[in-house]
Amino acid sequence: MAFLEICKYPDPVLQKKAKPVQDIDASLPKLIEDMIETMYQAPGIGLAATQVGKLIRVIVFDQNPREEGRNPSCLINPEIIEGEGEQTLEEGCLSVPEYFSEVKRKAKVTVRGLNAKGKPVEICGEGVLATVLQHEIDHLDGILFIDHISALKRALYKKRVQKKLKKPEE
Repeated sequence: MAFLEICKYPDPVLQKKAKPVQDIDASLPKLIEDMIETMYQAPGIGLAATQVGKLIRVIVFDQNPREEGRNPSCLINPEIIEGEGEQTLEEGCLSVPEYFSEVKRKAKVTVRGLNAKGKPVEICGEGVLATVLQHEIDHLDGILFIDHISALKRALYKKRVQKKLKKPEE
């Protein structure tokens, strides 16, 4: 297993749309395994392939990433086919470090995709799982959670990042 480097904002790869997986070859299970380990190490509860520089439609997630009770899942070519209700939860992102904000999303979603073996699956998620699925699928479309917050909050975050990037290493 290998820990992958997580791309951080403002890396341009985070704004690119991922391409559907056409062929589940021998390299895909290894990538999925590495993504899961990277997600746990970070630590996080979801990770999209775009966040590790791979422009393919693959996400991994686990609502309970602690050692005991881990139950990682992956979806290949996930798409939201249904959503209902509304909820606002605080979100953070491994690609947007040290920043959290409340984001309004669907309270319940149904997502269709393929599992690691290429078999069709459907997942119905509510609450945190619904948010994680929407957040990670957004990554595959080049959308960050900060794209869902107010223009003022987003501008303040971007200004802070630019200032940090210009600051000489200490």
